[in-house]
Amino acid sequence: MWQRAAADDRNAFGELFERHAEAVWNHAYRLTGSWSAAEDLTSTTFLTAWRKRAELTLVRESALPWLYTVAGNLARTEFRRAGRFRRALSRMPHLHVVRDHAEDVVDQVDGDRRLRRVLAAVGELPRAEREAVQLCLLGELSIAEAAEALGVAEVSVRSRISRARSRLRGLLEEEL
Repeated sequence: MWQRAAADDRNAFGELFERHAEAVWNHAYRLTGSWSAAEDLTSTTFLTAWRKRAELTLVRESALPWLYTVAGNLARTEFRRAGRFRRALSRMPHLHVVRDHAEDVVDQVDGDRRLRRVLAAVGELPRAEREAVQLCLLGELSIAEAAEALGVAEVSVRSRISRARSRLRGLLEEEL
């Protein structure tokens, strides 16, 4: 199917989108903790897939690991952009601002807050551990698929996940 899509078959690409969009959205949501950001990342991931369809790398005849990697890279880019924006705002003079009640509603949703804490802790992990966590624990890839996507042995992925779990426990216990 990806070969047909790579040959500019829009119907084949549409089928692939239908097949993988929900999984990519779920992965993007777990990375961002935001419905709207997940929708944007999913759209941009498939736009990137369409643009690079001839270069797409299948892992065990599935494009999902590649799509997860693209979504993860896009999410990291967005986090960096948002961080630069927040830093720029913090340098601005403080004006009297009326707080939007929507922010209070969002803050009350305990599940989203907890997810953000976990995602922040994942972001503090060393790159190799973070990638393994994003692919296996957040992205729900198997150890074998993640190993192939990362170009390492399965035992390395298992070890990275084990170390990451220990670090995450420590990081999250400090916050509680």
